[in-house]
Amino acid sequence: MPNPADIALYVVLLLLLIFVAVAISRAIKIVPQATALIVERLGRYHRTLEPGLHFLIPFMDRVRKHIDLREQVVSFPPQPVITSDNLVVSIDTVIYFQPTDPKAATYEIADYIQGVEQLTVTTLRNVVGSLDLEQTLTSRDQINGQLRGVLDDATGRWGIRVNRVELKAIDPPPSVQDSMEKQMRAERDRRATILNAEGVKQSQILTAEGEKQAAILRAEGSAQSAILEAQGEARAILQVFDAIHKGNPDSKLLAYQYLQMLPQIAQGDANTLWVVPTELTQALQGIGSALGAPGSPGHAHLDAAAGAMQEGAGTGDGDGLGSVDLEDPGEALRRAREEAAGASREAAESTRTSRRGVAGPRPGGGRTDPEQGHADSE
Repeated sequence: MPNPADIALYVVLLLLLIFVAVAISRAIKIVPQATALIVERLGRYHRTLEPGLHFLIPFMDRVRKHIDLREQVVSFPPQPVITSDNLVVSIDTVIYFQPTDPKAATYEIADYIQGVEQLTVTTLRNVVGSLDLEQTLTSRDQINGQLRGVLDDATGRWGIRVNRVELKAIDPPPSVQDSMEKQMRAERDRRATILNAEGVKQSQILTAEGEKQAAILRAEGSAQSAILEAQGEARAILQVFDAIHKGNPDSKLLAYQYLQMLPQIAQGDANTLWVVPTELTQALQGIGSALGAPGSPGHAHLDAAAGAMQEGAGTGDGDGLGSVDLEDPGEALRRAREEAAGASREAAESTRTSRRGVAGPRPGGGRTDPEQGHADSE
């Protein structure tokens, strides 16, 4: 059976070993990087331990608080804030801060995180209370700057430096959000309508320009077609005219052709009555004389012209028709108008001359009207 004295000795040795281990653990402190330890000796601030190995006096020095010197990010819950136009908005804030003085952060304020939160809420209400909803939604940078300035001044004596303040969310009331969505939808619809109208306008302008150019091209084509058609008809008339004269027609043929044309002149739906003038015989005699009756000067002139055409045809091309040069349509039109005007003047002069020759003085001093026939003379 062991001796009680030995047992007591063993217990004392064990307690001594435990005491030495605890003393050594309290005496040696290893501080990690970006961390500061506040050491108190006999209940009073003694020193701040920086990163590295440090020795303390056991049971006299104790570590009061560990301070993390890295920048910290704290997100505060949404806070209701009333704007100047009496609307309640919910604002979430995020604070970026960093302890710069571990002693002040330990002894100047009990909980610097809670202090920063409450200071942020009060400052945010003061800043947003002077702004309306529109300014609050569009002035985030201004609000962030004002919050940072106030917080940095207030937390400087706490050993805290506020680096940045951000408004994470600004939530208006649901009714206001619905009104804003309707307003934005109406604005987008208006812009879409304006853009659609601009597109229709541009389309109509381009269509009108295309139709204008097409109409101009069609008009130019019609003009060119009319000019070519007129030139073709003129060439055909000239070739027919040359072919007739080169065929040496006599006066009988021309008189026969004239008589064949008289029924065609009388035909027509509007010709219900055709009056044959009394001067028809004289007109036929004049035509026969002009076209050249046998033995008359006109006939000799026509035969001479026909002979000249035959001589010209003998020296022409193989088909009997020489090449016809067409003049400019405008010049031809002008010359044709001058010839038509001259012919009209000659016809009017001839008519007046014939009337003066036929209507001579009567014994009673009267005159005979050629259109009334021989009624007055009888």
